[in-house]
Amino acid sequence: MITIDIPNWAARMRAWRRGRLWSRSELGERLAGTADEATRDRLPAQEELAGMVRSWEAGEQRPDELYAELLCRAFDMNEAELFSGEAAGTTLWHHLTGIPLLAGAFSAEEEERAGRAIENPHRADDQTVAYFQTVLRAYSRPDLRPARAVGALSPLFTAVDGLHRDAGSGVRQALLMLSAEDAEQISRMHYEAGDLDEALAWSDRAILAAHQAGDERLVAYTLARRAGLQDARSNPEQVIGLAVAAREHLDSPHPLGRSPHPLDAMARSHEAQGHALAGAEDMCHRRLEESAEESGQVPEESTEDDTLKVSDQLAGLHNTLAAGCLIQLHHPADAIELLERDLHEAPSTYLTAYTMACLAHAYADAHEAERSAGIARQALTLSRRTGARRAMEELRLVRGGLYQRPHPR
Repeated sequence: MITIDIPNWAARMRAWRRGRLWSRSELGERLAGTADEATRDRLPAQEELAGMVRSWEAGEQRPDELYAELLCRAFDMNEAELFSGEAAGTTLWHHLTGIPLLAGAFSAEEEERAGRAIENPHRADDQTVAYFQTVLRAYSRPDLRPARAVGALSPLFTAVDGLHRDAGSGVRQALLMLSAEDAEQISRMHYEAGDLDEALAWSDRAILAAHQAGDERLVAYTLARRAGLQDARSNPEQVIGLAVAAREHLDSPHPLGRSPHPLDAMARSHEAQGHALAGAEDMCHRRLEESAEESGQVPEESTEDDTLKVSDQLAGLHNTLAAGCLIQLHHPADAIELLERDLHEAPSTYLTAYTMACLAHAYADAHEAERSAGIARQALTLSRRTGARRAMEELRLVRGGLYQRPHPR
């Protein structure tokens, strides 16, 4: 039986907040936002509200009637659910592990089963894998801030990594594959959050888990993604080597005979980046053309799991990578044409922020300073709102000093 040293309601409140990826300050803001005007005028300042949330989650004091009502409004649940819900015991393992609690995603029975597997990995089964796959998908959305996604996905990796070490042989490979996918997603989020070193470290974990799982397609995916983790220090030969290695793993026939086109296209796009870094324009264009051709050949029988969502991302990925290559090779006009096409009705995400930053860079290289400055300002605003640190790094390359490099920490 799991036990903790704070009241169950405090653990549940913290689990619900973390599951929504809210900071304590944001929960305080939501409390004020749910209050009527007269009540809002009587509430303390935001800093004090955040301190009250901290105190509640530590179990130091229970919210009074007013704040209990505001909390229920913020979490969209009734007081019984928040303070003494039927799933009281099943939220405790979320508190201990830090794994996000997804509101309404699972039944009490599914929560309890997952908690028991955490306590005793020998209980892990296909349903355990399905539970954590759902959590991984939920926190891999492009509308989430990358740093917050890392905070949600890192505890999941720790739990799944522990499970596959002690779980029965029947689910060990599935857990290893899930571990690799999770580590790859964390790597990507660190990259988007501007931390290349952490991105590379998590990429190493993803590649290792994929090899241990013995799935060639997953190995190819992790290698191709590793090839895409680049900055000004990147070694062109290493980038090309990783992309080629990814494609070589796709040469092995898949047990179900499915085509590897989406992953092959991704690998060719990243290989093109390496050739652009090396200044090999002909090879870069050749790989980009091959990637564009492959990206249009996703087989009808492919599933989301089969392609690891690559097909959904491929068109935008190809165009953004191709534009980056064109900027590297000093063809800004061609890059502008690609990027403006992608930005039409694009959602407000960190990916869009990066695309806008690249467009500002391309306009700067095309000596259209006014146009570049206008787009750079929009990109900076969106980057700050979405946590797109990689986009901010790109903006530092734009002439005009619209974004100043912070002092080293």
